[in-house]
Amino acid sequence: MKISRKLTWLVVGLVFALALGACSETGALPTPLPTVAEATEATTTEPTEAPTEEATAEPTEAEATEAATEAPTEAATEAAAEATAVNGLTAEEVEGLLFMREEEKLARDVYLTLFEIWGHPTFQNIAKSEEQHMSAVLGLLQTYGLEDPAAGKGVGEFTNPDLQALYNELVERGRQSLAEALKVGGAIEEIDILDLKERIAQTDKADIITVYEHLMDGSKNHLRAFSQAYTQATGEPYTPQYLSMEEYEAIMAEEGPQGGQGQGQGRGRGQGRGRSSGG
Repeated sequence: MKISRKLTWLVVGLVFALALGACSETGALPTPLPTVAEATEATTTEPTEAPTEEATAEPTEAEATEAATEAPTEAATEAAAEATAVNGLTAEEVEGLLFMREEEKLARDVYLTLFEIWGHPTFQNIAKSEEQHMSAVLGLLQTYGLEDPAAGKGVGEFTNPDLQALYNELVERGRQSLAEALKVGGAIEEIDILDLKERIAQTDKADIITVYEHLMDGSKNHLRAFSQAYTQATGEPYTPQYLSMEEYEAIMAEEGPQGGQGQGQGRGRGQGRGRSSGG
């Protein structure tokens, strides 16, 4: 029994000695485990690549200038080409036709509204004439394939915001009194005459000029009618609001459907020349 125990301890001692000898020969020690922080850093940190020279190089001055100017130049050229002609019309001619279509509508709509307020026959009669003027301009729009800005618009409704504002202003003025309403009628015709002169100068199309001149003749007749109606209603001469006195007197002296009325207003103006302001 004692001999067995001695042998056992001897074997254990030999095994232990052999193990220590192996460790001393290799010099290897157990490798420590990494910490949590070290493990986290190892899994989240990736090596970055240095940008290549091609990626960081700045464009040359010539390249930057070309990039900045090429697109705007092409866009401007295309826009200019589109604006030069629409169905054979210049941009000014197109704008003029669209504007005059609604300006004639403005005259008609104001007169219809003021007739409802005051019942004066001059408004009703001239409103009918303005309807014909609207049709004349509409014919030009159809000839040149332009969209009608007055399509689907009721009395007092306009596509052009400036004409919408002018309509509202003139109707408000016309509500004040019959005399003011008749002055509104005169103002519309004076504005129409001036606008038509400008539009005629912007076109060389014979058909457009013919219609515009016809509209101008009508506006002169209407101005003579409103001038006479104002004097009859107030006993005072009508004073031009937008035309010069020279232009106004020349229109009053012209022969036409209202020629006699124009001549009568010439006498009225003579009586009022000493006034500091017109009625």
